[in-house]
Amino acid sequence: MEIPHHELEEIRRLEQKLHLPEFRQSPAIVAELLAQDFVEFGSSGTVYDDRDDLIARLAAEKTEKAPSPVISRDYAFRPISADAVLLTYRSTRQAGENGPERHTLRSSIWQRIDGRWQMIFHQGTLTAPQG
Repeated sequence: MEIPHHELEEIRRLEQKLHLPEFRQSPAIVAELLAQDFVEFGSSGTVYDDRDDLIARLAAEKTEKAPSPVISRDYAFRPISADAVLLTYRSTRQAGENGPERHTLRSSIWQRIDGRWQMIFHQGTLTAPQG
């Protein structure tokens, strides 16, 4: 079940694209990254199991001010099979202009489908800051 390092780095880069408004708001890019049967358990507790609706929601995330950047770290990869990887990491984002930081544990399952990596599952869980 060895997945080459360069493919793991590609998965990390694809994951990070979904943090950036210029990619999140592009239906074509998000459609390439999310598998047809994609499911997300959001940090709010909302279950997103309609891919097309989620793509439309992300495209509508227009803001007048640029949102604070997502800072992600502590990436870990756990191969599930020759064509699937569990990716886990921590992220931090400022809530609003002067709001508190939101710390989130994140996990995604990426699967190689038709020769390219696509996310089939994602979960975000709010957590306390790590010391």
